[in-house]
Amino acid sequence: MKNQKFKGDAINASSMADIAFLLLIFFLVTTTIVNDQGILVKLPPYIENQPPVDIPAKNVFSVKINGQNELLVDGQRIEISELRQSTKDFIMNPEQLDTRPSKPTKAVVSLMNDRNTFYATYLSVYNELKGAYNELWDEMAQQRFQADYEQLTFSQQKEIRREIPLVISEAEPTDFN
Repeated sequence: MKNQKFKGDAINASSMADIAFLLLIFFLVTTTIVNDQGILVKLPPYIENQPPVDIPAKNVFSVKINGQNELLVDGQRIEISELRQSTKDFIMNPEQLDTRPSKPTKAVVSLMNDRNTFYATYLSVYNELKGAYNELWDEMAQQRFQADYEQLTFSQQKEIRREIPLVISEAEPTDFN
């Protein structure tokens, strides 16, 4: 006999490409792609030929974010950390000032931003405004029902939202630096 070297068993790799292709298809079909939803805001219904509503200036809480991401509230520069409390004070008007709305149902928060505003800054400001309303709803829920707002029934939540409605008016971004 000739001196033969032992050759190991050969592995047939021709079907490996088929298996890899099937696995790829399997993962593509079973994977769900998460879509960013953005900020969920309920828009008012569109009514054609409706004249704009004239709102007294004392009822409007003007919040502006300029191109340098600075926050201007009623023309004065404040920090984002102060915005929530300022918004709550404006809406509820605990001192009964003549320069603020007489009741929460008349309060309107107007949000404007510059085109150069960072999205993160815009979101921080929006979260603070929404947080102010959430805190006011929680405070009223504790006073009235001795429970958190989220634990109330739908009709109880609706009652609170009727007294403190969420009114955030957003304007188109501008170039006001």
